[in-house]
Amino acid sequence: MRKIIYQFTIFIFIGIVALVTDSFVFAQTVDELERKIASQTTLIQKLEQEIRQYQGDLATLATKKKTLKNAIAALEVTRKKLEADIKLTQTKVDTTDLKIRQLGSEISYKENEINVRKAALKEALLEMYESDEQSLAQIALSNESFSGLWNDIETLEQFSSSVTENVELIKSLKADLEQKNKVKQNEKGKLLGLKEELGDQKKITEDNKKQTTKLLTQTSNQESKYQQILKDKLALKEALEKELREYESTLKFILDPSSIPPRGTKVLALPVDNYRITQYFGNTEFAKSGAYNGSGHNGIDFGVSTGTRIKAMLSGVVVGTGNTDLYPGCYSYGKWVLVKHANGLSTLYGHLSQIKVSNGQSVGTGDLLGYSGNTGYSTGPHLHLTVFASAAVNVVRLGDIKKSTNCANASIPVAALNAYLNPMDYL
Repeated sequence: MRKIIYQFTIFIFIGIVALVTDSFVFAQTVDELERKIASQTTLIQKLEQEIRQYQGDLATLATKKKTLKNAIAALEVTRKKLEADIKLTQTKVDTTDLKIRQLGSEISYKENEINVRKAALKEALLEMYESDEQSLAQIALSNESFSGLWNDIETLEQFSSSVTENVELIKSLKADLEQKNKVKQNEKGKLLGLKEELGDQKKITEDNKKQTTKLLTQTSNQESKYQQILKDKLALKEALEKELREYESTLKFILDPSSIPPRGTKVLALPVDNYRITQYFGNTEFAKSGAYNGSGHNGIDFGVSTGTRIKAMLSGVVVGTGNTDLYPGCYSYGKWVLVKHANGLSTLYGHLSQIKVSNGQSVGTGDLLGYSGNTGYSTGPHLHLTVFASAAVNVVRLGDIKKSTNCANASIPVAALNAYLNPMDYL
């Protein structure tokens, strides 16, 4: 028995010595990775501060008069902000990659420690099985005194306790290993998402550059031409809205209060993280000034810069997407997404720069639908949000309900006027 215990102790000792050597290398690697992660985290904080500054500059520009100079300035600040977004996301990619490497080192060390202890146990148990040593009864009969017997029994108990301790330690190490593997898989998933977001941001930045070039080409850098473009866009937008409201006013819909959540129930999550509401629902002061053909604003506007992540406010199914900008002179929602929810509500997200979902796709609360932008008729980057009673809203081809050739092939959601609901009742 003492031979087995001695061999077991030696095996564990040799393993621990090897682990100490590995531990030194492991500690150096982890320390180096932690220093790099700390450096990247500091850079992330600086970039986030820079982006907040650009967002503040854009908010200020949005309050100024619509002139060519201010429009170009807004596009330039947007470009800088988008480039900072790209740097931020790339830094997050690099940081996440470092965390994965750090977890990989920790996992490798844990696996090594488990293998050393398992090998020691295996060797000890194998020796015990194959040993020619006497049984406990033989030991008792061969001892000249009880003190010798008790010493052997105590030695056996110590061995059993040591084995049990190592078995429990291996269990604990395995549980820790499983947890680290889960964290590593989560970080890998995060990394894939960040890389996709990085690609999206690069596309949005390219679109922003094209918008700047287009604006300068259209206006020849002349304020008078820019003002005429604004006037023409407004006229086409108001003509479309007038015809739409005339059509929607003919739709018959009786709203069953029991088919939708009661007003005041906070069933919808916010579609953006950081925002300011620039236009509320209904007969706002802006609506009373003559906007929206006197029918009031059919949603709320979130003042967010181009490239902001737009999230589903509740789980549901995407029942429509579109882009009215595909048809020159059709000034409406631009790129839009409509999601139908199981509680009788549907939500519309307009003026997006990119759409990241497709018709029929199921989405969860907080899932990415797209990125905010300045598409369609928009006087500045923002998200337009409309909430409908699902029973009344349909996606229609505008050529089927109006005569305007500019928008004949474009499709947008339409509903009876009483099916438009105040989003603030559910936020």
